[in-house]
Amino acid sequence: MPRLALAGFLGLLLALPAAAQGFPDRALRIISGASAGGTNDFIARQMAEVLGAEFGQRIVVENRTGVNGVVGAEHVVHSPGDGTTAFVCPMSTMTMTPQLVGAQMPVDPGVDLGPIALVGLSSYGLVVRAASPYRNLGDIIAAAKQRPGQVSYASPGVGSAQHLGGELLQQLTGTKMEHIAFRGASPAIVEILAGRIDFTMTNLGDAVRQIQSGDLRLLAIADDTPSPVFPGTPTMAATVPGLEVVGWFGLCGRRDIPAPALARWVEAMRRVLAYPATRDRLTQGGLTPLFEDPATLGARIARDRTRWKQVIEAVQVRAE
Repeated sequence: MPRLALAGFLGLLLALPAAAQGFPDRALRIISGASAGGTNDFIARQMAEVLGAEFGQRIVVENRTGVNGVVGAEHVVHSPGDGTTAFVCPMSTMTMTPQLVGAQMPVDPGVDLGPIALVGLSSYGLVVRAASPYRNLGDIIAAAKQRPGQVSYASPGVGSAQHLGGELLQQLTGTKMEHIAFRGASPAIVEILAGRIDFTMTNLGDAVRQIQSGDLRLLAIADDTPSPVFPGTPTMAATVPGLEVVGWFGLCGRRDIPAPALARWVEAMRRVLAYPATRDRLTQGGLTPLFEDPATLGARIARDRTRWKQVIEAVQVRAE
């Protein structure tokens, strides 16, 4: 955001206190574009709880699944324009799915939604069931080279970070694997646990409980930042240079959200993400809490759209 525009936004926070204090005057909603049980839903419910206390107003969570979050995003785009509806906006929905080759989406979340605030960063990790013969990333690559197209990996949908992470793995290693998409991370994890699919490159928050219980085994993480929950886990880039997936989750709303409502959301997010209890819960859920204002989150969205568009076009990932 240009310096003058940023100054204008900061001035808005000071110039409109009365209007901002009048928001909200009725129930708020947070839309999750994923099924219950995954990180997206976890964030929606955590934010609803702490923001509800901050606003002094009930916040309802609604799960509207499909097309890797685009169905939920479309619902927000067409929601009332009073700022009472927010969307848990993950990196993949905002920067990947709408840019798939041949994509014909009802909305482009990265364009048609406006950023409110970042909630936190999310590490991705490659996980297998406890009884899997694969002990490290190198084992999976070797098997894929020996049996092209027979090693399988799951994702919560075409165009998700898990899907494109798998595509990037194949591109960088010259392998061919079978991709199987589900309607959410939880069903994908179930198939891994049942032994019907070999692995998934998942958001750690979606698998943290199963990893801690020993039902899943974490082989590597997809970024070079040590995991506070799983310290000492090797990185994927140590085996495959360039294999890095750093995810994030934010809150977004309609692009034309009224300025007083936006100011109130932003300040509430700034406050709740500073609470130690909120930060602890998000960390235990596999996230690194990090507040970013609309301008900074908007720049992150633009930057990641450019990066993942290059990957999508390089491997010709098509919408289904």
